[in-house]
Amino acid sequence: MTLTGKQKHYLRSQAHHLHPIFSVGKNGLNPEWLAQLDGALQKRELIKINLQQSADETVSDVQAYIEAETPIQVVQTIGRVLVLFQPADEEKYQRYSVDVNQL
Repeated sequence: MTLTGKQKHYLRSQAHHLHPIFSVGKNGLNPEWLAQLDGALQKRELIKINLQQSADETVSDVQAYIEAETPIQVVQTIGRVLVLFQPADEEKYQRYSVDVNQL
């Protein structure tokens, strides 16, 4: 699923008040981290992650890794913070994907 400009705009507005719940540090990117990220997105659909100062990766490296390895979409990057979206599989957790599909 590729997001349109309207859909991204909606998701950015919904993510404005969120705080980062994951971070990328000196341990870097690995499959276990991606599995945890996927699990969180299955419950929330929209989250922010942050890159710590000690991280060896750049924001573009993290974005490329996430999008290449998973169906997660990077909606926005602000400095060292990324906003991520993935529709939840279970209907009871579909908070944003219903609205996104209607746009």
